[in-house]
Formats: sequence, structure tokens, C-alpha cells
Amino acid sequence: MAFLNEDIRKQIKGIFASMKENVNIALFLDKTGCESCEDARGYMEEMANLSEKISLSVYDLVDDKEKALEFGVELTPAIVLLDGENKDNGVKFNGIPAGHEINSFISGILEVSGSGQELSSEMTQRIKNIDKPVNIKVFVTLGCPHCPGAVSKAHKIALLNPNVNAEMIEANTFGELSQKFNVSGVPKIVFNEGPDLLGDQPIDAFIDAMENLSA
Repeated sequence: MAFLNEDIRKQIKGIFASMKENVNIALFLDKTGCESCEDARGYMEEMANLSEKISLSVYDLVDDKEKALEFGVELTPAIVLLDGENKDNGVKFNGIPAGHEINSFISGILEVSGSGQELSSEMTQRIKNIDKPVNIKVFVTLGCPHCPGAVSKAHKIALLNPNVNAEMIEANTFGELSQKFNVSGVPKIVFNEGPDLLGDQPIDAFIDAMENLSA
């Protein structure tokens, strides 16, 4: 089963041509039961075939529990984008980044490869000044056109500060988690399981929220 048609593959291949460094897709599945795991595998295999600079490593949540712990993976399917040295820079997708989220996935690949867009020096410095651990959860649905922007901003922040990790969470795939965080609209952005924002907010709103987190 092909997940991308020929026209889309050509477009993405052209975009990936701008990648500077290698990216490894670390895909975590669960052989004990994961409704969308095989679709996630097929989708990531197609993506990895679109550039010689992209590789794919597949892990099992149980059999490779040490690797899952290293990358903070608790859900499946989960995708962690690693740089050319297999370093985790806090860029994660929980669920399949299909639908509109293909845009945040492509953006994530480019960012991790070093060919992403630069922020202003002021915003970059504010992000780098965050000196406490921050987890950013961005709840999305695949039909939401505004969600990829929020996911990409969260990932951009994580790449600029090792204290920050950011994860897309597909709300319908992980219904219990969505209920826990009272997700009634998307994108919903949750900081350290506490303060939250709703909608595709500007990046300075993300920074304000992180700066106001208690230690």
C-alpha cells in the first residue's frame, strides 16, 4: 500500500534536496498491539526513501525498552527525529504525521538537518535563556490546517534549547491522554502538564509561557 502518490513524492523529494545533514528516523512500534503501527512503518519507509540523507531505525517499545527510555518514548507509534550523530534534540511525533501534519513532519526533517528557517536573534536568545526542563505537548488532529504551525514552532524551540523537548500528539489516536488534558479544540499546547495555549499562537507566546513556568 502506497501512502504518497507520485506527485507528492516528487514534491517532497525536491524539498528534501535542501537538507544539509543526515537525519535518522527512530520509529517505535509495539508488537503487543498498536492499531496504527504497521501504517506508521509503511509511511516512514516511504519517507526515508525520498532522500539518501534520511535513514530509518525501527524499535519495539518492549524489546528495546532502554532505547525507548533514552528517547522518552511511552506511546506508539512514536517517531523521534535524530540528527546525523543519532542525537535526540527533542523532536517527537506521537501518532502518524499524515494529513496536514505531513507539513510539520517535513519541517521537522529540514530543521533537524540544519536547513530550517532562522529566528530573530532576540527570540533565539530568549529561547536559549530557558534554564528549566520544559516539555511541550501539542495536541493535533490530522484534519486541522492550523496544527502544523504550532507543532513546528514547538520543535524549533526544542532544537534551540536542550532543556526543551516537544512532541506532537494525535488527539484521536491517544484519546485517554486527550481527555486527561481536556482537549476540546486543537491545536492545544500544554507546557509541563500545566499551563496551556489554544490555537496556532505566535512563537513569542510559546516563549512567554515557558518564561512564566515555575521552577
